[in-house]
Amino acid sequence: MSNVVTPSEFQQSKIKKSVTVSQQVAKFVEEFSLTNVPKEIINLAKLHVLDSFGIALASSTKDYGHKAASAGLDLGGEGDFPVVGLAHRLPLRDAVMVNGVLVHGLDFDDTHTTGVIHISGSTVPTAFILAMANAKTGYEALEAYLIGVETGSRLAKAAAGGIHANGFHTTGIIGAYGCAMVAGKLCDLTASQLTHAQGLVGSFGGPTRAYHANGAWAKRMHTGIAAVNGINAAMWARHGFTGPETIYEYEQGLYGCYAHGQEIDLDVVTNGLGNEWELSNVAYKPYPACHWLHAFIETGIKLRQEHELKPDQIESIIVLAHPNQTAVCTPEESKRRPQSSYQAQFSVHYATAAAICRGQFTLAEIEPDAFGDPEILSLCDKIHYNTTTDTLYPDYFSGTVVVRTKDGRELKHAQEHNLGTDENPISEDQVLDKFMKNATSAVSTSRAEEIRSIILSIEDQADLDEFDSVISLS
Repeated sequence: MSNVVTPSEFQQSKIKKSVTVSQQVAKFVEEFSLTNVPKEIINLAKLHVLDSFGIALASSTKDYGHKAASAGLDLGGEGDFPVVGLAHRLPLRDAVMVNGVLVHGLDFDDTHTTGVIHISGSTVPTAFILAMANAKTGYEALEAYLIGVETGSRLAKAAAGGIHANGFHTTGIIGAYGCAMVAGKLCDLTASQLTHAQGLVGSFGGPTRAYHANGAWAKRMHTGIAAVNGINAAMWARHGFTGPETIYEYEQGLYGCYAHGQEIDLDVVTNGLGNEWELSNVAYKPYPACHWLHAFIETGIKLRQEHELKPDQIESIIVLAHPNQTAVCTPEESKRRPQSSYQAQFSVHYATAAAICRGQFTLAEIEPDAFGDPEILSLCDKIHYNTTTDTLYPDYFSGTVVVRTKDGRELKHAQEHNLGTDENPISEDQVLDKFMKNATSAVSTSRAEEIRSIILSIEDQADLDEFDSVISLS
């Protein structure tokens, strides 16, 4: 890395520069225009937006989706803004919060792998709800979304998993900085105000990863929290509140606190900004589970197919994961017996076993009849994990599975590039198919097709009225 420093060195190595990172980001945001973005990136952005709204529609059928909406109603009452797939309309910040929960709730939303951040989960609801609030066009909503992706992903990439390693959830922390830039663009903040907005984000608390302790629903809230914190910071800056201009460089700033002791490369935040597109490094999720599990799921499916492997042929299984990915591996006793869909989505034992037993990992595999399936649970008991640094983490979430059969064979597969990344991509047709499957779990096929058509031509929409009318039931 070209400018790797530890937080304790920040003041000496960076603050002496006359232009801070937040000022450079602010200038980029103020000057950014979709007219300068390559067509292929615009098309990619629309697919990620489509993917996000499909997941939100599927989440609207779930218990947590209904509880999130009822909490929003209890807090703010009825409002002007839609909740995807539901009949409620909420005040601005409550609508953004709840829609953030819906996009992220199934853990099926995209991830910038090196940054370890669910970037669309917060930036999509921020961009589209605030665009409605400010009477912006579909073009401007898409423009703001891309700003959030490019700034938020780069800020997360600078820590390269370091925030995660310290026990914090990068999505809920860094996402707020990207959302502040989304809000700032849509609310016409100046470069100075955008700089202060970034500094003000640092005064809002950041979520932890304590949800791993019992598979709690808390993680589902983090995209919404990031979105609301970003909006709050932008609005306070708009009205004259000042924030630290060295929020990224300062010893007690973002990285000094949340990535303490980790290596930080601040140059990646601004190098190539506006010319090299981090959206290309944002991976779709082909499976509804923690992205760290995808290589193991893919490997389990491949071993089953290539060797006609059946669960009753297996003596033992070893899974090899990077040391920073052990949250999905331990404690092994509870990982072998998930008590909820969320625990199933964060268990390498369960995900690997389900993939081998069923040859797939879909929304059906996170239902109670699946994580209570005796065949899958029996195979879970045969799975153990070890750590390895022979992976491509954090750029890719690699995984290796070693199966020993009862007849003495050793079957091994190492999946270096998880499916959905640039090195192992899924096709546009697969993204569209994923959207339709998710969307039609909540709405009719004709309505899903209408939503798809509007989003895929969103830059041509003079306003978001038609989009509003089809995305919710209100």
